[in-house]
Amino acid sequence: MRIPTIRGLIDRRVLINFRVDAEVLSKLCPSPFRPQLINGVGMAGICLIRLKHIRPKFLPTFLGISSENAAHRIAVQWDTNTGVQSGVYVIRRDSSSILNSLAGGRLFPGIHNRASFRVRETEQEYDIAMDSVDGSVHVSVDGRVSNSLPVNSIFPTLAKCSHFFQEGAVGYSPAKSDGIFDALELRAYNWNVQPLNVTDVRSSFFDDREIFPEGSLTFDNALLMRGIEHEWLSRDSLSREHTCCTIG
Repeated sequence: MRIPTIRGLIDRRVLINFRVDAEVLSKLCPSPFRPQLINGVGMAGICLIRLKHIRPKFLPTFLGISSENAAHRIAVQWDTNTGVQSGVYVIRRDSSSILNSLAGGRLFPGIHNRASFRVRETEQEYDIAMDSVDGSVHVSVDGRVSNSLPVNSIFPTLAKCSHFFQEGAVGYSPAKSDGIFDALELRAYNWNVQPLNVTDVRSSFFDDREIFPEGSLTFDNALLMRGIEHEWLSRDSLSREHTCCTIG
């Protein structure tokens, strides 16, 4: 699916990241995707993002829309004719926007489920919760801006952590047509992250021990992005070769 380039502002983006057993993650990745590994383990997590002034690039800012959004995602790789590519596989997207829900998978890539969001934040503290309208997904996170990653993070430095997630700019997610994955590329013009010290994180998906057995998943880090001018660019869709796990 091809769409015009979309422009806007990432007003706030929180990335909650978990280390996950590679074998467990492999079961959630449909072909052609496979987990992208760091020191033998995979990375998965939740993106909680507030977008503002979102509109086709050729339209003025005041015609843009705003929304709160959530995405459950896995860092993945796949083979192409030009070599191995890296990005994210988005298992599920949720949005506060009725337009996103109606148009997702039709007018622009990716199915968006309706959800309600509760957000309380200051310059230093973030309390975000999301409940899907269909009742199948709940997420909540409490955190405070920090100067460093957790001491047990798999990433030795903030710079290496930032680079890893910046490189995963292309995201694939299930399309309306069965067996097809739509793609979007995030192009950020002022990429910048800060560590977020998380005091509590809950996820009906990642807390499900039938999907993630005890000991297979560990919180690694959380990152905060604010005031990021960006564009979303459509990329070629991919087809899958076998059925994958979905949420809800």
